[in-house]
Amino acid sequence: MAAARTSLGRVLPGSSILFLCDMQERFRHSIVYFPQIVSVAARMLRVARLLQVPALLTEQYPQGLGPTVPELGAEGLQPVSKTCFSMVPTLQRELDSRPQLQSVLLCGIEAQVCILHTTLDLLERGLQVHIVVDACSSRSQVDRLTALARMRQSGAFLSTSEGLIMQLVRDAAHPKFREVMDPGVPLLGHPAQENVYGRGVG
Repeated sequence: MAAARTSLGRVLPGSSILFLCDMQERFRHSIVYFPQIVSVAARMLRVARLLQVPALLTEQYPQGLGPTVPELGAEGLQPVSKTCFSMVPTLQRELDSRPQLQSVLLCGIEAQVCILHTTLDLLERGLQVHIVVDACSSRSQVDRLTALARMRQSGAFLSTSEGLIMQLVRDAAHPKFREVMDPGVPLLGHPAQENVYGRGVG
């Protein structure tokens, strides 16, 4: 009897959604690598818009934790307020309205709280979860790294923003490739890099 095939975790624009979790003002000075994760999440949102991947944004108790930070570039997204750690209960209707959905790309904070709870709920629904590791953090590295390991144990895919973006475009001949590979946007927290994937970006 053949063994069941393990999910490959492919990511396609038409069956994916981007979740942006709780990147709010009160976390600005307490989250490890906060500026970097917001910058990477902003790039993920920009690419999602270019490739017509829908995006959803939540805020944890905004009366106390403040609004989403402006540098995320989430203008036009209506933030959904929540008190539950998981994003899923407040976004249930959106999820139910997308029968083609297979993959959730997840960015935000904190890894051991809202990201973990959201991941478990999504996995329980049978969805693939792709944690954008360079766009997720916590107040401590111990919590961050342990949460990432815990989510992988539960069946989530750990990916970098660059890896996921390359999966979404798939081909250097993609009409949006030049825009996606904007050399002015830092890749994985490094200075702007020259594109080496077959088409210039200058």
